[in-house]
Amino acid sequence: MLFSLFSLARTALADGRQVNVLTIKGAVTPIMVSYIQRGIQEAQADNAKLLVIQLDTPGGSVNLMEDIVRHIQDSNVPVAVFVAPPGAKAASAGTFIVLGAHVAAMAPNTSIGAASPVGSEGQELPQTSAEKAKNVLAAQIKNLAARRGEKAVEWAEQAVREAKAATASEALELGVIDVIANNVDDLLTQLQGMQIQVKGQTVTLMTQQAAIRPVDMTPIEGFLHTITDPNIAFILLTLGLNGLLFELASPGAILPGVVGGICLLLAIYSLGVLDVNYVGVSFIILAFILFIADVKAPTHGLLTLGGTVSFVLGALLLFNSPYYQVSRTLIVSVALVTAGFFGFAVQAAVRILRKKPTTGYESLIGAMAEARSDLTPGGMVWVVGELWRARVEVGQVKKGEPVRVVGVMGLELRVQQVRPASLEKSEHPEPASA
Repeated sequence: MLFSLFSLARTALADGRQVNVLTIKGAVTPIMVSYIQRGIQEAQADNAKLLVIQLDTPGGSVNLMEDIVRHIQDSNVPVAVFVAPPGAKAASAGTFIVLGAHVAAMAPNTSIGAASPVGSEGQELPQTSAEKAKNVLAAQIKNLAARRGEKAVEWAEQAVREAKAATASEALELGVIDVIANNVDDLLTQLQGMQIQVKGQTVTLMTQQAAIRPVDMTPIEGFLHTITDPNIAFILLTLGLNGLLFELASPGAILPGVVGGICLLLAIYSLGVLDVNYVGVSFIILAFILFIADVKAPTHGLLTLGGTVSFVLGALLLFNSPYYQVSRTLIVSVALVTAGFFGFAVQAAVRILRKKPTTGYESLIGAMAEARSDLTPGGMVWVVGELWRARVEVGQVKKGEPVRVVGVMGLELRVQQVRPASLEKSEHPEPASA
């Protein structure tokens, strides 16, 4: 059997039946554009019979979508966009990408549509701007769907104007897609012999038993694409602000500031790609300001509580698009950890403020001393291993009697006489005389 498969693969390669496959999951980003462009170039260099783009996207920038569609339609190699695996979607800009391909396909339990325009921050556009944007996008998507029939054109326009969506079976019935396939192998089997138009030329697809060559993202492409995940962007923003604020609160630590700066720059890149809602970012920044304020001027947790509420609100508002959302579990977890950290810092600050001084002259207050001369009212006392000038506040004290330090005035102690029974053994006794 292995020999048969090997022979089959050799035959496919000998016949030039190679199919390249790209896999994309996530928002439409600049990295996705460059990845698809590179994939098309490699497919042309490999003389591949077909380039399959396996797609799962919530959408993204219109400009980037237009770049992708342009690259696909300029390709000399037929391009099939396959919405897969089951559970995937081609929403918003993804709808245009599917319709712009030479072959459109979907796996079972996938969806397509909801292509209405939104603002750069995910918000609803003003009525006039929305109408203009819808008219432009409706014209574009109708052009892309024109070769698929009137039903497909009508549905495509509704996807833009009314945010209409469709399942795989509905899309097939409307003519929006060409086939429903379970996986790439099934797709290639179904496409065998199909005739399509590529740059005005009729091409017959020879895909059955073709050798499949996966074309993965480069490490850099993969990294930059990964950090555009809303959850990753949220974590980077939180770590970045934590690191920088820790460095400002404790100058000289260096490492938190460096790590925080790197995370914040990566977060700025991610949020810029994802068209962030800056109201949400403002709430998160306000939260950290409140956290730091509570550490600097403790309010017994009131500012920390306010910061926690602001943090959660910011996370919830970070992305207005229903397709760009931070996990609720992640929001709660990060909020609790961050609030707990700053709450601990506040408690530590309160303890420090309440703690009696243990250094300097004020640390002598409350200490027991012994008169080394008559205090009438001034004289000398022995306290914590040192000889000090002292003045008794009331009455007089004879040499050798115990006193307690009650204050410090410059370089002179203020003392009160105590009963001999209350004298506590000094921690720093006077050295014995020779």
